[in-house]
Amino acid sequence: MGSSILPPEGEHLATGWEPELPAADSLVRQAVLAHASWAVDAAQRAGRPWHDGDSWAGGIVADRGSITNWVVAKQPVDPNAILTEVAALFPPSVPYLYVSPWPTGDLRPHGLGLAGHPPLMLRLPGTATTPPATSLEIRRVTTAAGLEDAERVLVEGYPLPELQPYSPGSLYSASFLDGPSTVFVGYDGDVPLATATAHTAAGVTVVENVAVMPAARGRGAGASVTWAATTHHPDQPAVLIASDDGQPVYERLAYLRVERWTVWVRG
Repeated sequence: MGSSILPPEGEHLATGWEPELPAADSLVRQAVLAHASWAVDAAQRAGRPWHDGDSWAGGIVADRGSITNWVVAKQPVDPNAILTEVAALFPPSVPYLYVSPWPTGDLRPHGLGLAGHPPLMLRLPGTATTPPATSLEIRRVTTAAGLEDAERVLVEGYPLPELQPYSPGSLYSASFLDGPSTVFVGYDGDVPLATATAHTAAGVTVVENVAVMPAARGRGAGASVTWAATTHHPDQPAVLIASDDGQPVYERLAYLRVERWTVWVRG
């Protein structure tokens, strides 16, 4: 070759995870930053403890429930350093998920258990997909009563045994609807049976808090509320971290598996 492919000495080579890089540097970066936003927004709006720095973001939404509180790594740094900082925010009795887009090594010495390596899934805008059919009426939540319906379905339908019996305000504060999250509920008449949330940040839509009551399973309820959340911002890609049960549903909605992330839990 006629010239060197090496950069000039001292020139910084971007890794894709520098804090100053735009979110749209890559779709995976957008997904990471959007999930980090999801991790702090509800806690911040409820006036509860939260942190959002260069290496991680997290917040305390509830004192119980293993999926209620999230900590998301934002850079491929030593997770032991992150968890040392997390310990200063989270009291020992408060559970949380530790979500890492990168392999972590063994985090059991921090009191965490490995939950798995679920795939990050992505659906690009404009993808031709037939909307799922259901007998439920899918409504966007705009009132405190609707938010309580969504909470109840999440607690009882996901389910979240630690938050049962259901008490209003367990997960969502009234200010939640004033932020970047939009909640949907599927009703059979006036009975709430399914829910999903669309959270917009970093130019993508995070689909989260998908739950269906047993009475609505097999009726297209989960796919329909997921579809409502997925397409709420039609010009944005949608991303989600998929459970084993949810992956076939998401694939039918034209979601693609991008890569596996790593999730630990402190229960």
